[in-house]
Amino acid sequence: MEKIVIWYLVLGLIFTLMGSFHSFLKKLPLTAAMVYLPIGFLLARSGLFTFLPIEEARVFEHIAEGVVIISLFTAGLKLRVPQMSGHWGLAYRLASVSMILTVLMIAGLAHWIFGFSVGAAVLLGAILAPTDPVLASDVQVKSPGDQDPLRFTLTGEAGFNDGTAFPFVMLGLGVLGLHDLGNLWTKWLLVDVLWQIVGGLTVGVGLGMGVAHLILWLRRLNKESVILDDFLTVGLICLSYGVALSIHTYGFLAVFAAGLALRQIERRHSSNDAGESEKMTKAVLNFNEQLERLGEAATVILVGALLSMTFVISHDLWLIPLVLLLIRPVAVYLGLIGSRAQSHHKILLSWFGIRGVGSVFYLMYAVSRGLPEDLSHRLTALVLTTVAVSILVHGVSVTPIMNLYFKRKASTAG
Repeated sequence: MEKIVIWYLVLGLIFTLMGSFHSFLKKLPLTAAMVYLPIGFLLARSGLFTFLPIEEARVFEHIAEGVVIISLFTAGLKLRVPQMSGHWGLAYRLASVSMILTVLMIAGLAHWIFGFSVGAAVLLGAILAPTDPVLASDVQVKSPGDQDPLRFTLTGEAGFNDGTAFPFVMLGLGVLGLHDLGNLWTKWLLVDVLWQIVGGLTVGVGLGMGVAHLILWLRRLNKESVILDDFLTVGLICLSYGVALSIHTYGFLAVFAAGLALRQIERRHSSNDAGESEKMTKAVLNFNEQLERLGEAATVILVGALLSMTFVISHDLWLIPLVLLLIRPVAVYLGLIGSRAQSHHKILLSWFGIRGVGSVFYLMYAVSRGLPEDLSHRLTALVLTTVAVSILVHGVSVTPIMNLYFKRKASTAG
């Protein structure tokens, strides 16, 4: 039997089973990613996968890239709370202060304890620092009306820090001699940090607002609801990402900001027609979420397959629990000093620092930019193993922990 025929059979079986048992899985301490991961591993062991992580890094980079931008736009659409609301404060802190602390702590441990060079250590910290907007969907905002502070904070953090981690990736590459940092790092500070972050956000906000006002004008002109159809959604995602990249700014931030800006404009003009707006929003989110689920399946299956082809150094394995159990909580607590976050929120925010598709993208981005082969293999094995461990431990814990959280919330409200 030809391999392509086998692939059709395998993929058909996977998606049929996941579609049939999706509701059942939601009741168990399991996530879809926990199912996809071993499937990918077994498929690679069976010989159906012939990709190699280093040689095919650019292919995996673009696959992960597409999944992340869809997820970031979806996250932006869900965040319907006004920008001046106090809900945003915790997300801003986690995506900036806590993320920088995470990069520094991972880099310090990687250099001083695990023997990475300074550049490689900074690069590793940048790759593992951002939380994931794809695999963290079970702990994120479920609908535009969801204002739960825990879900909102995790969604906002994941939306921002997949873009704000990029300057540190470039810093790591620069210290390794693979990117120009300029004299005294001036080019890095002015271009990679200031211009690319501000520029990416500006592009996203501008396009998001422009499309939103176009929708409002068409609604008034035609006196019918033409807001947010599927083609318009995909168009805005591609346009904001493409424009951001064309002027050398961060596309991840642009896509998230575009979804966020579009939602904010729509929110301001829909108070007199909330029912219709909510209906249209749900339709678009359902479309985006279907794309996101397909992307999640493809990426996690690939991660599982690549794991079967990589071998992590036993010494490096100790870094994984340090990242999840020590560095993340310390970074969260330090980043939220002086905030109004409740103690049980801090505990949950500390735990749900899920690593996933964003880290895979940054890893493959770095590898395809010319990392030395031995460093590429070491980073690939360590990062993919960290993502796999995060999928498993966070996947097992998310359902029971979130159930307890909402029971406590209900009892407190009652």
